[in-house]
Amino acid sequence: MSRLVPVFPLGTVLVPGLVLPLHVFEERYRRLVADLVAAPEDSQHFGVVAIRAGHEVGAGRATALHEVGTLADLTDVTALPDGRYDVQTVGSRRFRVLGLDEDSGRPDAAVPYLRAHVEVLPEPTDDVAQLLVPAVQRAFERYRARLRGAGSPLPGDPLMLSYTVAANMLLDLADRQALLEAPGTADRLRLALRLLAREDVLVRVLRAVPATDLVRRPASPN
Repeated sequence: MSRLVPVFPLGTVLVPGLVLPLHVFEERYRRLVADLVAAPEDSQHFGVVAIRAGHEVGAGRATALHEVGTLADLTDVTALPDGRYDVQTVGSRRFRVLGLDEDSGRPDAAVPYLRAHVEVLPEPTDDVAQLLVPAVQRAFERYRARLRGAGSPLPGDPLMLSYTVAANMLLDLADRQALLEAPGTADRLRLALRLLAREDVLVRVLRAVPATDLVRRPASPN
């Protein structure tokens, strides 16, 4: 079943369970936040979709989007005196974009921010996914240790583990998007193992260490 949701194109991939802070200053997204605050609590969410081509703001803004994104649930909104907002969200459910709403997303439209018809995607998990959990946990702990990172114990639930690893590896947008698009939990865990093996080689053999903080992320502007 499809639903119509506001869409926020960003130069990053949001995965379920990840906290995403936003500093909202563009007029159309101020309108989006105001509309969400006025909506019923079970409708206070929008879709975050990674940009395939273009940019978040200004000239050359997003011209193409990825097909799979994540609903961001509004958890806290701070209205600033000049009309901007500081917003806290958390990723909840994946969706696939079925089509864009042609009556939105333009300055002259009744709804100036983009909307899309989307379908929420299932999260199939099976016994194979559960069997993969120990290997992924070991591989990620080894990866985290090589980067001198620290963190809380990894979840034993296959779905939660798959998204924890997807959120906390140092990956480019294409790799993180591929993890998000994996059709099932077992597929995502298998891909995570391949990426962890690749990154282990880069760190161990090539001594390519991009950073030591695995979880800190700046607020994303709109």
